[in-house]
Amino acid sequence: MHTGSRAALQRSLTYILDGDNLRHGLNRDLCFKAKDLAKNIRRVGEVAKLFADAGLICIASLISPYRSERSACRKLLNNSTFIEVFLNVPLEVCEARDPKGLYKLTRARKIKGFTGIDDPYEPPSDCEIVIQCKASDCATPKSMADQVVSYLKANGFLQD
Repeated sequence: MHTGSRAALQRSLTYILDGDNLRHGLNRDLCFKAKDLAKNIRRVGEVAKLFADAGLICIASLISPYRSERSACRKLLNNSTFIEVFLNVPLEVCEARDPKGLYKLTRARKIKGFTGIDDPYEPPSDCEIVIQCKASDCATPKSMADQVVSYLKANGFLQD
């Protein structure tokens, strides 16, 4: 997640960059291979930086499997305005909550190199928010979002 200045954030203007939706336009030329994933993350990071520069809270919602790409995005912004959220969620929960059917397509071998199935994921070492989930006890997406909002409020990015 990229954020603009603290004063601008208090207005709470937001935009969500959804990784899957961006693959229909900006990143339609990319597949799920490591080289293309790196391009995808870099492009989304650059777009998020533009939104943050305009004073919006930019939520980049995508799978970012490699630490190096996440670190590169962090370097695009002032470190205090880049907030990385790690959804530490078991694979079976991800598959059960997959509204776009990407995991099913991967299991059917229609997508290759998909994170967590046939490509690795490198957990973050320096994220600001960790949302821990177990297969038998996992918060709802709304509850997870509430945790992020609570962090933003507690750290002065949002006001009630």
